[in-house]
Formats: sequence, structure tokens, C-alpha cells
Amino acid sequence: MSKKWFVVHAYSGFEKSVQRALVERIRRSELQDQFGQILVPVEEVVEMKNGAKAISERKFFPGYV
Repeated sequence: MSKKWFVVHAYSGFEKSVQRALVERIRRSELQDQFGQILVPVEEVVEMKNGAKAISERKFFPGYV
């Protein structure tokens, strides 16, 4: 079966919780074969804080899953 792309708009800052809720709902409905990956578009960035490197995540499109 062919899968399609969809974009879900969510409140900014709640992307991970929306992702977890979708995955849980798909699992409970036993529809895993009809869904692919559910992604939150992020990248890891290295920042300098107080002279030390800190790795954090930055969202490409805040508010979208």
C-alpha cells in the first residue's frame, strides 16, 4: 500500500507530545501497517555556554509534526 505525506499543525513547544499521542493512538487502533514514521523536524546544534560545548535541538518548523 502506498503512503502519503501529511503535515500536522500543533502548538509550538508541544510537537513531541503530539508525536507521542499519535504513535500511541495508532498503536491502540492497531493501524501500524497504514502509517510510516511520525517525525518532528529537528537538528542538533552545538552551542557554547560558559566556555563549554552544549548540544541542543533546534526545530526547523516550530509548531509542525
